[in-house]
This record gives sequence, structure tokens and C-alpha cells, in this order.
Amino acid sequence: MWLRNLSTRECTQVLDANRLAHLACSNGGHPYITPIYYAHADNALYAFSMPGKKIEWMRTNPLVSVLIEEHKKGREWKSVIVDGRYEELLDREGCERQRDHAWALLSKHADWWEPGALRIVAPPLSDHSPHVFFRIRMEELTGREARE
Repeated sequence: MWLRNLSTRECTQVLDANRLAHLACSNGGHPYITPIYYAHADNALYAFSMPGKKIEWMRTNPLVSVLIEEHKKGREWKSVIVDGRYEELLDREGCERQRDHAWALLSKHADWWEPGALRIVAPPLSDHSPHVFFRIRMEELTGREARE
């Protein structure tokens, strides 16, 4: 088996070919990792979530890492790590274009809102949807590949 670094172009191809990632954030020296669905465009990863731990923590500390993996035959794999900065796409006047862009990218897939909208306990019914669209501005992109 051998390992090699992926080029920026190869890393981008992995981002474009996948939708599921693991987002790592931290708060007060404690790490937290959770799965997200994402869409890649404009040197950013776009995602959606309900308010909760990851949103609270990213609001406090916007520096995050995202891991995207591809498993191949046998022991072969590719992994890409995006280091970046959380940016919330606010639900207010003047930000509609950014939120619409995120929605358009994410909604190309039927289940784009999972797992971000799923909750273990159903929230109370309300006329207001507290969902959060956000992006991770990519600051560093690295990747590796293992082959037999």
C-alpha cells in the first residue's frame, strides 16, 4: 500500500463528487464532530442545519475543519480536509441572494435537508422555521489517497 498527496484539482473533484462530510468545531477547548450534507461552489461548502450545538459552537468559534472521505475497493481510500471559517447566511433583508444561492445548490438533491433538519425529539410546532443556512469559506484544502 502507498500514500500520496492529492493536488488541489483532485481535492476539488472529491468535494464535487460527494455530499456527506464530517464537520469538526470546538468551543472552550472541547472538540465536536458531526455529519453534514454539503454542496461545493464558490470556494465554499454550503450547508443547512437547525439550531443546536454545532451552530452555537461555530457562532462562538468560526474556525472549523471538514472531512470528506471516499472508500474504494479493499483498503483504498481518498480523504480531503477543508480548513475554513463558518459564515452564517442570515435570514434578514439584504441576505436573500446568498440564502437563495445556498438553497439552490443544496436542493439539487431530494434529501438535501437531512441530517440538518432531523431532530431526536420533535420541536414544538411553530409558524417560524429556525433553520440556518451557512457556508464554510475554504482557507486550506488538503487531501491524501491510499492505493494498493
